Amino acid sequence: MAKSFVLALDQGTTSSRAIVFDRSGLAVGSAQREFPQLFPSPGHVEHDPEAIWDSQLATARQALTNAKLTVADIAAIGVTNQRETTVLWERDSGKPVANAIVWQSRITVPICDRLKADGTETVFRQKTGLVVDAYFSGTKIRHLLDTIPGLRARAERGEILFGTVDSFLIWRLTGGKRHVTDVSNASRTLLFNLHTLDWDDELLKLMDVPRAMLPQVVSSSEVVGECDAKWFGGAIPIAGDAGDQQAATFGQACFDPGSAKNTYGTGCFLLMNTGEKPAESKHGLLTTVGWRINGRTTYCLEGSVFVAGAAVQWLRDGLGLIQQASETAELATSVTDNGGVYFVPAFVGLGAPYWDANARGVITGLTRGTTKAHLARAALEAMAYQTADVLDAMRKDSGVALQSLRVDGGATANDWLMQFQADVLGVAVRRPVVQETTALGAAYLAGLATGVWSDLSDVSKNWQLQREFAPVMLGSERNTLLNQWRRAVSRASG
Repeated sequence: MAKSFVLALDQGTTSSRAIVFDRSGLAVGSAQREFPQLFPSPGHVEHDPEAIWDSQLATARQALTNAKLTVADIAAIGVTNQRETTVLWERDSGKPVANAIVWQSRITVPICDRLKADGTETVFRQKTGLVVDAYFSGTKIRHLLDTIPGLRARAERGEILFGTVDSFLIWRLTGGKRHVTDVSNASRTLLFNLHTLDWDDELLKLMDVPRAMLPQVVSSSEVVGECDAKWFGGAIPIAGDAGDQQAATFGQACFDPGSAKNTYGTGCFLLMNTGEKPAESKHGLLTTVGWRINGRTTYCLEGSVFVAGAAVQWLRDGLGLIQQASETAELATSVTDNGGVYFVPAFVGLGAPYWDANARGVITGLTRGTTKAHLARAALEAMAYQTADVLDAMRKDSGVALQSLRVDGGATANDWLMQFQADVLGVAVRRPVVQETTALGAAYLAGLATGVWSDLSDVSKNWQLQREFAPVMLGSERNTLLNQWRRAVSRASG
């Protein structure tokens, strides 16, 4: 097959990257570019949509150059994106009307509080599988419509479009011809009904969001349009679209119910495949669409940890304790234990399973003997503890005891952290050869729609184990650490 390569666009929270994959699921060319994080007020996070677009287009072109390939070699483009981040733009000009409100932002907590006070939480939970929280896109749309004069009237006339980042990128790539999003991204808005797989009129009314501004909902794996020839010197089908965590779950080949993965990035996101029916959570998890292919929808349970790698970023940029993130592994191993120090990085509240928007970060157990090594170790341990909290909730909801956890994301390069994660979970942690599973998932979805891969078993064959970390910690030590961690969480709450 001449066109046996797929270009994946992986638009993340702190950087845009693009990777070209071959049929064996290996990267043959890649590029990455960071873009500015904007913090207009405490707890509020924004991005410039033009910076997102410019960085993503530049990395896509560079990845093709680095792979020594042209448009003639590329079968399809797959898009994956930071979810819930909200962009509004003008239909006619394509220009954003404001900065994007990032998924981490807590600016819409007052809207959520009003919705809860009005007693609407149950209907949102039942229809969307989500909790009423500032994390999700719907309240961000409402905030922009409420605060920008005249915007709601323009939106009602169909002049203003809403999209998560995938929608915005596909709109730009197709020259404004396609305004779409896939089911996985739609399921993160608080406006989408998990059961009908469509925008829900009752929810739109409760959120006061005009239907005219919403994108068409499509499958995760289908040709939705072609990119304009001006971007890459020729047209390429856009055939894959999924939110980053669903794409990573797909890239990890978690196709069987009960299989699960955790991604360690800015936040931590643990998803478990629950099959073709949505599973309701009783323990603070989210029910979400995993992906939809050939008319069949796969659902997942998800635990979202808002701050993971971002805590290490704070040690570097906020405190100046380290020069680069990789130093934390050496610092963590330079001390025999955490010295009683626990770091709860609730900079923007706590996600699953706590859902405490008013929690704030705390470091407990500080003494004169505390060093930066203890702080670095505590930041790494926090990723593992937060994952353990989510997995505990997942076990209770699903009734399934995980045999192993597949992992990906930048922090998985840290062997010490992966071993500690296995120890506090009490299950094996499995790291694959290809770490860029988010981009890989987007590539698989696009390639399945265009014949690069024939079916899911064809994809599964590509998954290869790089290293397994087996738990060695005694149960008594594990329980002590987790109990101390939960005490620290109680100090951060409220």
